[in-house]
Amino acid sequence: MSAPVPDPAGLFGALGASLRRRAVGTPVDDREPGDTTCRNCGADAPGAYCAACGQETTIGLPKATTFLREAAGRHVAFDGRMWRTLFALAFRPGFLTREYLAGRRKRYVRPSRLVLVLAIVLFAVARWVAEPDGMVRVGAQVPGDTATKAAVVELDNEPITIGVGGGSVVFDPALNVRLSGIGVLGERFERHIGAFNRLDRDQKVRELVNGMLRFGPYALIAMLPAFALLVQLLYLGRARRYPERPRRYAEHLVYGAHSHAFVALAVALMIVAPFAIVTTAIALWAVAWLFASMHAVYGGRWSGTILRGMAVTTVYAVLFVVAVVSLLLAAILFR
Repeated sequence: MSAPVPDPAGLFGALGASLRRRAVGTPVDDREPGDTTCRNCGADAPGAYCAACGQETTIGLPKATTFLREAAGRHVAFDGRMWRTLFALAFRPGFLTREYLAGRRKRYVRPSRLVLVLAIVLFAVARWVAEPDGMVRVGAQVPGDTATKAAVVELDNEPITIGVGGGSVVFDPALNVRLSGIGVLGERFERHIGAFNRLDRDQKVRELVNGMLRFGPYALIAMLPAFALLVQLLYLGRARRYPERPRRYAEHLVYGAHSHAFVALAVALMIVAPFAIVTTAIALWAVAWLFASMHAVYGGRWSGTILRGMAVTTVYAVLFVVAVVSLLLAAILFR
């Protein structure tokens, strides 16, 4: 009989739990003898924890090192949930959403916290690794220069105009900005835009990149509700044929949170990938993950999943452009 194959997520979970127990330890009841009152709810709590509200009965303040270790354990989930969640997120498309909707939630990091943590990680990695000229490129690309191939914003030697509602935002080759047709809003921010236009080109690039990285996590999370609404519209239909298919907006929001968390994880790995072939493999897996996760969560025929996935990708590309424009404006107006 062959030996059982260990579960990587379980191994990570056990290791994380062991580290956390060593770092934080078990609270000790340090109240005066005979004092068994919980400071939080007032119930009788003779042990290390209150049976009514769950708070520890320790009243002394922790040491600085203990406080920091406990904060890391609680918010980065060193009890194993984060490692277990990341393993499932990366290699089991749609699994976390199905587990959450089925009510099995304790073992994994909640969707809202997961997408927030990975969004922060993504833009922290981008700030650490990316060069300003690699994110905002002006002019023709130098042959063989790989640093600028993944530019988020590319400007040729001609002005570029981006429509915003009934108006427009114009960037010229010197990265000067002009708002037109926006009315009172344009007049209100004229001073900020004028101050930005007086900077030299290198300073403008740095301001744009810093602003995009600063406001990026908020933009990623702000796109979540639109993504959930889009998926809900694509899966409208009678519930009789697929009774277990998610229908409520909140359920689509859970799937959206897991999808955005995966994208943040994949892009962060692509940024730090040492070889182009690794970056390409992650990108291909990300595309396959989208279709596989939709099929796992919503069911139905593969043909329908592929068509809906293509629709989501197309519309989301438009939303991404809107998000980039918003980040550029935020970088200029709120620097």
